[in-house]
Amino acid sequence: MDNYFNELFKGQDLTENNFFLIAGPCVVENEEIITETAERISIMCKKLKIPYVFKASYRKANRTSASSFTGIGDEQALTLIKKIGEKYSLPVLTDIHAHDEASIAARYVDVLQIPAFLCRQSDLLEAAAKTGKIVNVKKGQFLSGPSMHFAVEKIKKAGNTKVWLTDRGNSFGYTDLVVDFRNIPWMQNHNVPVIMDCTHSLQQPNQVSGITGGNPQMIETIAKAAIATGANGLFIETHPNPALAKSDGANMLHLDKLEQLLIKLIKIRKALF
Repeated sequence: MDNYFNELFKGQDLTENNFFLIAGPCVVENEEIITETAERISIMCKKLKIPYVFKASYRKANRTSASSFTGIGDEQALTLIKKIGEKYSLPVLTDIHAHDEASIAARYVDVLQIPAFLCRQSDLLEAAAKTGKIVNVKKGQFLSGPSMHFAVEKIKKAGNTKVWLTDRGNSFGYTDLVVDFRNIPWMQNHNVPVIMDCTHSLQQPNQVSGITGGNPQMIETIAKAAIATGANGLFIETHPNPALAKSDGANMLHLDKLEQLLIKLIKIRKALF
């Protein structure tokens, strides 16, 4: 890993050479949900020596239906995300959707995430790069791993070498996704850390109901395969009660199931690496 990882995970145990984890609820619903989630994951990751980044979207801009929940207000949500980072001494991540959001969100978080649908937006990538924050770019559902070198190139050309790439599957017909695990080593060829999004890759998008479906029962399978393929990190959206979540509940992992999954994944990584 690059040297900036030591600064990012300052105070966390990096001695085990584990994969790192990006996890949290899909969106900031309220302070109680994100606090419970961050505290519980922080405790388990400290015990298992897994470097941990807390994740929550401050606003959902890419909803299928106009009636879907989008957030509690930008400033309030960003303030709560920053508060979580300070309270639990964690790096925090959120996604941005337009170039003018980059400098605003950068005041609150350590990692700026570029949504998959926007991974080719040059002005967005450049604005994120110029903040000096780590930029995590999700691979578009319509792109191959090798083609993501253009996104990496744009960010580095803007003066920022702190780039991560995340796979979240590829479109398979109109309402499903499939994961091609060749994309993990392919994207690592761009000399950046590569993360597997184990929850969004199981979405069933574009449902006529206007609500995205999912296959959360396959999260463990995707995560195991990603670790076996050599992924540097995992992205897992999780919630204390996914059935009541206001966004992406259909493909989130129940928080109660996360620790046992992480234990299994550590065993796989130790056996292979």
